[in-house]
Amino acid sequence: MDIESIRTFIVLAHTRNYTRAADQLFVAQSTVTNRIQELERETGFSLFKRTNRSVELTAQGERFLMYAQKVTELTDTSLAEISSQPEYDHYLRIGCADSIYEGHLADRILRHRAEHPRDYLKISIGLTENLLEQIQSGMLDVVFTYLPLKKNSLHCELYKQDALVLVTDISNTKYENGITVEQLLKEKYLMCNFALQDVGQYIRKLFPKYHQFALEIDDCMKIVPYLLHQDSYTFLPKHMADHYISEARLRQVPLIDSNTPMINSYIIYKKSEGRLCEQIFGIQSFQKC
Repeated sequence: MDIESIRTFIVLAHTRNYTRAADQLFVAQSTVTNRIQELERETGFSLFKRTNRSVELTAQGERFLMYAQKVTELTDTSLAEISSQPEYDHYLRIGCADSIYEGHLADRILRHRAEHPRDYLKISIGLTENLLEQIQSGMLDVVFTYLPLKKNSLHCELYKQDALVLVTDISNTKYENGITVEQLLKEKYLMCNFALQDVGQYIRKLFPKYHQFALEIDDCMKIVPYLLHQDSYTFLPKHMADHYISEARLRQVPLIDSNTPMINSYIIYKKSEGRLCEQIFGIQSFQKC
């Protein structure tokens, strides 16, 4: 299956128009048509439904798109790794949840870059579910997530533990001595879906079932601007919140009648990359997954 035909399929899936796809690829429209027809012959099913002005993916096309994107990303990453080998001492593809990166990894990676400039590090920030999928498909070498993963070819261990803290803008002086759960339910709470399992369930269970939050977001870094200069509240990992608290932008609000759970983050890496991961990330083997 030709990689250029797969790339053409991805572009057409996004543009939904043969002319625009051809323009983006700098090829003739007939070339786009021929490549798609060849893919359909090889796969044995129709990838697109044709209309007068555009095309839409079939159900088979939707499924094929997920595989096509993985194939092109893996191909590009592999070629980049091969071409970089003469130039760099090590090559490592790192995936990380945003709050783990900000709270624990950014400074460590910065120091490693200064001490080992001949190491090539490719960093991708993403959601835990996507990161777990990518390391299992071989697209990443090491990931930092909120969920463990047991697999023979991978090593998994507890990396860090964070306290979960409630924060608000520094100028919001309400509840300076602490807040109860009942009082919190009456305030403007912004939902940050950054953590899973016990932590996610703990936050959800504080509120009534099917509670509609004024704002929901899955990226901690993106929720902070909605807290600043507002009377809103949210839970954040303490390591991340401390940065804004030290700058006098946010303040921590004690939760009086409830104990928040700890946030566990995990490092999962290919066993072949163990020595390099230990060097970069300072693994101390707290607890095997």
